[in-house]
Amino acid sequence: MAQGKHSLIQAELIIAINAISKPQKIAYALPELRCKFGERSLVPDVVVLQWNRINREENGEIANSVLTHPDWTIQISSPNKSYMKVTGNILHCLNYGTELGWLIEPENQSILVFLPQQQPLLLEDVENSLPVPNFLSELQLTVGDIFSWLKL
Repeated sequence: MAQGKHSLIQAELIIAINAISKPQKIAYALPELRCKFGERSLVPDVVVLQWNRINREENGEIANSVLTHPDWTIQISSPNKSYMKVTGNILHCLNYGTELGWLIEPENQSILVFLPQQQPLLLEDVENSLPVPNFLSELQLTVGDIFSWLKL
């Protein structure tokens, strides 16, 4: 089960992403959404799907099954999560078309950024701007923004 820092970052990140992406119907961020693709089933902490890639039922409601990769996958480390497994899940997503992956580490306030066909970037300085997917270029966040949410 998620702990305080994990839950707060997850909630605030979803709010920040959806504040920009939802009104313009660009994308939607969802927590703990199971995605099945490439013979695996993954549940990232935050899944961002472009609006036109959200599977819908005939009545327009979101479908329960997501049979595709996320466009952006975000993981927030917790003491009970294996770094190898989480990193492997992000790499699996990138191999199947995900544009961007983040691994957020609340304890040392750093973010590991994964882009396709590139070495991961470790961002630790509060001033570091975080890369976002091309379809969400309006979203501007820094490492400091993410970890400032931890102070209530």
